[in-house]
Amino acid sequence: MSTSTLPDWTRDILAVVPHRGDGLNRWLLRASIALRRAGRSEPEIIEELRCLTAGEPVKAGEIERAAQRSAEYMTDSGLRQTPRSKWAAIDTGRRQEIVKRFNGGTVELWERSPRRFVDGDSHTEEVIDALFPGNPLICVARQQYSAKTATRESFRGWLGVLQFVVPSPMTALTGLNQEGKTSARCLDNTGPRRFLVVEQDSGTADEQAAIIMHLAEQAPLVLVVHSGGKSLHSWFVCGQQPESTLRQFFDAAVKLGADPAMWVRCQLARMPDGSRPQHGENVRQAVLYWNPDIIGAQA
Repeated sequence: MSTSTLPDWTRDILAVVPHRGDGLNRWLLRASIALRRAGRSEPEIIEELRCLTAGEPVKAGEIERAAQRSAEYMTDSGLRQTPRSKWAAIDTGRRQEIVKRFNGGTVELWERSPRRFVDGDSHTEEVIDALFPGNPLICVARQQYSAKTATRESFRGWLGVLQFVVPSPMTALTGLNQEGKTSARCLDNTGPRRFLVVEQDSGTADEQAAIIMHLAEQAPLVLVVHSGGKSLHSWFVCGQQPESTLRQFFDAAVKLGADPAMWVRCQLARMPDGSRPQHGENVRQAVLYWNPDIIGAQA
């Protein structure tokens, strides 16, 4: 199957296939979503992913599950039974206009940050304390497949070595996933949205920073985390906004290149100032923007 007819943003996602242990499972879902958004049928998605992952130790049924799950992200509620409501297509022209307007990129974003970490120490614990005050249940993970849910205090002292965190508190230690199995991370045990995280599919870090600064004019930006790879994760405070308003904002973000997978409440986001393994080394997921004071103001 040729990829020449796919949109540029889809080809960008398919171009880099991570190895097992470096996000392959998450990439399979992300690639499935991208292919589905581009109009590929489920059998075509499965065939494409099999070709792209040839030589990788893909688990039995892993590709098929990713292709099936991608249908969930084409709906408003994540339920397969509901009619599909596709996210907005990327508006390349509008995106380019915004990039030109905010031409300072990551440097400008850093300079706009009300607080900055410049001492070289890990500040993960401090950031998580502000994001999740008190001692709520939170879900964190070193790898995609190793999520654990427990009280915030249970994780104190070692969050800095982790890659991921769910951007909303959890309601129980476990829940039942869509396959009916007990899971530490699923919609069933994820609480109401506290933050919306925007991760972009493509573009340079400077281009992504421009989009983030634009979105920050529409919603309260609290945090921006560099993935340690190619993407920036921007955290926006949900406050008491209704789901319809949040969906409208996120749809606008997707139109500018955001990954729609992050709409799902139990989706993992990059741990602020955490660590990810990459090419045999641990890479810091640096905080580029930090404004904790806005959290209380938007509660």
